[in-house]
Amino acid sequence: MLNGSNFKVWKDTVEIIFGCMDLDIALREEKPTSTPENLNGVKIEKWERSNQMSIMIMKRSIPEALRGSITEDKDAKQFLKDVEKFFTKNEKTEASSLLSKLISMRYKGKGNIREYIMKMSYLASKLKALKLELSEDLLVHFILIFLPTHFGLFKVSYNTLKDTWSLNELISHCVQEKERLQQDKTESAHMASSSQYKRKRDTTADAPSQQKRLKIRSSFNIFLL
Repeated sequence: MLNGSNFKVWKDTVEIIFGCMDLDIALREEKPTSTPENLNGVKIEKWERSNQMSIMIMKRSIPEALRGSITEDKDAKQFLKDVEKFFTKNEKTEASSLLSKLISMRYKGKGNIREYIMKMSYLASKLKALKLELSEDLLVHFILIFLPTHFGLFKVSYNTLKDTWSLNELISHCVQEKERLQQDKTESAHMASSSQYKRKRDTTADAPSQQKRLKIRSSFNIFLL
C-alpha cells in the first residue's frame, strides 16, 4: 500500500506488476487512434483494457484517505503523474527528517556496533533515493565522528592512513576494536580486583604481628610500673 514515505518503492512495484501482467502499454504509449494500422481496433481495445486495469490496480493500492487528495483521471499515465506530483511535495520534509535522524544517531558503546553502522547506511540509502546522495567516504567519516571518546585512538589511527576504508571494511575494523576495548576493560577489572585482594590479604597477614607487638609493649609498661 502507498503511504507518505514509500512512493518510489510503490511506483517501482506497480510498474513491475503491470509489466508482468502485460498491462503496461497504457503507461508506455498514448491512446492509439482508429486507423487501419490498428487492426480494426484490436490495438485500441488492448490499450483501453490496459488503461482501465492499471487505474483500478493503482487505486486499490492507495488508501482511501490519500485517494481523495489525488485528482481523478481516466488516463493511467496521467493518474500516475498526479500521484507522483502529490508525493513529490513531501520529499523535502522527508529528506530533512532523514538527515536529522542521521546526524543525531550516536553509538554509546553498548549494543551491536555492526547494527548501528548498518542503520546509518540504511538512512543514507533512503536519502539517495530522494536524490540527496552521501558518498561512501563521507558516510565513513560521519560514523567515525559519532563514535564515543574511548574510540579516540582508533579514529587517530584511521586519520593517519593514506587509504580510505569502504563501509564493509569500517564495520569489520569497528567490531574488532570494540572486542579489543572490551578485553582491555575486562583485564583492567581483573587486575584491580587482584590488587584489592592482595592488599586485603597482606593486611590480614600483618594482624598477628601487630597483636604480638601490642602484647610486648603492654608487658614492658607493666614491668616499668
